Amino acid sequence: MVHEKWFISDTHFFHANILKFTGDDGKRIRPFDSLEEMHEYMIEKWNSVVKDGDYVYHLGDVTFQYHGAFNNLMSRLKGDKRLIVGNHDKIWNPALQMNFQKVDLWKGFKEHNFTASHIPLRLESLRDGAFNVHGHIHQNASPTPNHINVSVEVRDYTPVHIDEIGEEIKKVLAE
Repeated sequence: MVHEKWFISDTHFFHANILKFTGDDGKRIRPFDSLEEMHEYMIEKWNSVVKDGDYVYHLGDVTFQYHGAFNNLMSRLKGDKRLIVGNHDKIWNPALQMNFQKVDLWKGFKEHNFTASHIPLRLESLRDGAFNVHGHIHQNASPTPNHINVSVEVRDYTPVHIDEIGEEIKKVLAE
């Protein structure tokens, strides 16, 4: 069976204050009026591309609450979920262990020329490729062309397919 691979970061489920955060332009970075609206939009976008059996690499900062509602939300998301730990993830919490098949600090995709992490890594520290697929910085621009941001705010809250990442890498290499 072929497992399609998808990448997403910084869902911040159940993080009420993120709805108040603003960018440099003064506008809210997440245009939702409630957590429920944000959650439903992200579930819809996720499930519009991910199929059962696909691998989804969540590059951290999944949720701010670990209760039954979180487990219910995660059960509605298609795919086999794998976590690259973010700075807000409580890896000791059983809910993360229950909802993710694997939990790692970073993951190399040498055959695709990149390393996946939560926080943008220094390029000279990469073990698997010349590019870094990351989250953490939300709507902000990546530090270099070799950094690829998959935070929900810059990806319309939709997981990014590994082939799209490959195309972005090819574009940078061609420049």
